[in-house]
Amino acid sequence: MCGTVSRVTFMEKIMKAELKSMTRKELEKLRKDVDAAIQTVEARELKMAHDAATKAAADFGFSLADFSDMPETLKRGSKGPKTISAPKYRNPADATQTWTGKGRQPEWYKLEMAKGTDPQTLEI
Repeated sequence: MCGTVSRVTFMEKIMKAELKSMTRKELEKLRKDVDAAIQTVEARELKMAHDAATKAAADFGFSLADFSDMPETLKRGSKGPKTISAPKYRNPADATQTWTGKGRQPEWYKLEMAKGTDPQTLEI
């Protein structure tokens, strides 16, 4: 394995040296060739991914078209629009501070509960 690493490093050094000696025109042609090679590889990998997805769907008795018609409620992460709950409790000392009764209790609510205030008296 050590020989492989040193060989790769050696090849990298040769490539860097060759790049340094190339003209701008040669480098631009190399970039164009590399971009074309990348597009070819991307197209091949996209086809492979599509084929693998088609096979996986077929293994479960579906086609890829079945997934495009899937209702939003079944898709991962789609819970629908977030609804904002109406406030249920109001701070008696500051009427602008409210709480829905969901999630973490605000400090003013905790303080009122520590004083022994009945939660029903804070309801809006």
